[in-house]
Amino acid sequence: MSDQVEQYRSLLEDVPCNLCGADDYDVVYPPQYDDAQPDEIMVTFRSSGDEILVDQLVRCRGCGLQYLTPRLKSDLILTGYSQGTDENFISQNPGRERTFAKSLHLIERLVPKKGRILDIGTAGGAFLGVAKRRGWEVAGSEPNRWMAEWGSDHYGIEIQPGTIFDMDLPDAHFNVVTLWDVLEHTPDPKVVLKECRRVLKPDGLLIVNYPDINSLIARLMGRKWVFLISVHLYFFTIETIREMLQQTGFRVQRSKMHWQSLELGYILFRMAPYISWLSKLGTKIVTALRIQHMQIPYWMGQTLVLARPFTEE
Repeated sequence: MSDQVEQYRSLLEDVPCNLCGADDYDVVYPPQYDDAQPDEIMVTFRSSGDEILVDQLVRCRGCGLQYLTPRLKSDLILTGYSQGTDENFISQNPGRERTFAKSLHLIERLVPKKGRILDIGTAGGAFLGVAKRRGWEVAGSEPNRWMAEWGSDHYGIEIQPGTIFDMDLPDAHFNVVTLWDVLEHTPDPKVVLKECRRVLKPDGLLIVNYPDINSLIARLMGRKWVFLISVHLYFFTIETIREMLQQTGFRVQRSKMHWQSLELGYILFRMAPYISWLSKLGTKIVTALRIQHMQIPYWMGQTLVLARPFTEE
């Protein structure tokens, strides 16, 4: 065993299933610790992090939730998220704004009276920026201090550096709470959802967007699926996300495929860890044709879930 592998193993902890609490699982993908970078945690856990999964992916025998164990210790994950800059990620905010504008049309059909929106893990603030322009009162948190400051300055909004637990929010305060590509990154998603339930109004709306590991494209791509990356700690299906929401006080109202838009050049850049030759060739072609900034809708298994709070009788 190399020194690098030993160093990485020393940073790991075993965790039970976050959904049912069991510690009994089947291995879906074994670890690839030879590819681990224990000295680059800050780089791995940036918002545009796309390092291929090196940790062990398992499936709980009790409930079917798929998750990483052993995995990096929670304090190291949060420290990694909080540090560094990520210019690549914010370069794609124009495309994200287009995606979020469409999402807000859907939200406003379900919550016609505009009120307060909380966006958890808001990154560079694209969603909140669009919501503010449409007349919503916005609030957000973002673990990465540089990203929170950039979003606050760029959109003229207040983004709290840190997590939702650093915000000291009152009960039943928000009309809408959103988690855009965030829940699968959190060390304890059930606790996060319980906090969302606490701060959401009884007639409020919860939005969770996540990559579905049981989607057709995920099953076809197997270990080459683009969302099998080191920053994702949990891999939900519609069944496991529905059950977790049920356990934390929500009832799923609707789920649907979620299309997003990014620049063609950026998509090819993010393809490099998976199909490097195609990424390089494609980048040369689109650069020569000057179409690297063309906005491309794409779907790779992303699923949007809309849920409402409920009170158990």
